[in-house]
Amino acid sequence: MPLRNNKLTRDDILSRYFPHYRIVASPGFSGLSGSSCVIAHGEQRRVLRQHHTAQLPEFHFLRQYHALSRLPARLAPKPLFYTPGWMLVEFLAGEVKSVLPPPRQLASLLYYLHQQPRFGWRISLLPLLEGYWAQCDPARRTPFWLRVLRRLRAQGEPQPLRLAPLHMDVHAGNIVHTRSGLRLIDWEYAGDGDIALELASVWMADAQQRRNLSDAYAQCANIAPAMLWQHILRWRPWVLMLMAGWYECRWQQTGDKQFITQADATWCQLKEKR
Repeated sequence: MPLRNNKLTRDDILSRYFPHYRIVASPGFSGLSGSSCVIAHGEQRRVLRQHHTAQLPEFHFLRQYHALSRLPARLAPKPLFYTPGWMLVEFLAGEVKSVLPPPRQLASLLYYLHQQPRFGWRISLLPLLEGYWAQCDPARRTPFWLRVLRRLRAQGEPQPLRLAPLHMDVHAGNIVHTRSGLRLIDWEYAGDGDIALELASVWMADAQQRRNLSDAYAQCANIAPAMLWQHILRWRPWVLMLMAGWYECRWQQTGDKQFITQADATWCQLKEKR
């Protein structure tokens, strides 16, 4: 596993370490971003991923490598190579659908993940929320945002129901439907946390879908459904604030108006929950 201090471009990586591979898919394919790409040599395909979050130090990217190293093949692609700023992982052949799997199937996948050994680092939301407030466009800092942030700070994060390794970015685009089952990709936000936080964070259209997932998971995990649902509801304001802050910062970084639209929609959800 090469570890060097210099930052290499994609072309540097390919010419130095994978000269026999050619690029077959670039950003826009299965959630790739930055200079990430799919490369191939004969019938063999690999995914070359770039550390594209410039605001985060390199150890966050290295954590992702370590997380993938610890997970079974039934859950995630295997990491094959690491150098600062770049990672090569197994290519998962399968379909990325536009909708989530049925509740029982998704609950089973998440329960299997949560049964794995912990990664060794905790997810803490409050520093992220405060960071988003500091990094966003000052003109977008509303009194409502500040009131909610102060209220959550005073309350403190909910006590965990069960601590487990979490993916923390579960949506349809990060699930590959392979011949041997579902696999999760893009483990950038992974860490240890409450299982109810994971369930509160799954990208879903409405509360009924989330309740169906919660009930299916409760059955897998032998947890009282009402108790699990209450824990999920305690986490939802935190998750909505996390989403809104992320959209606000992406707007500040990119100027892409889609992020303002998504941020405004998330603020509306938070106001409805008052």
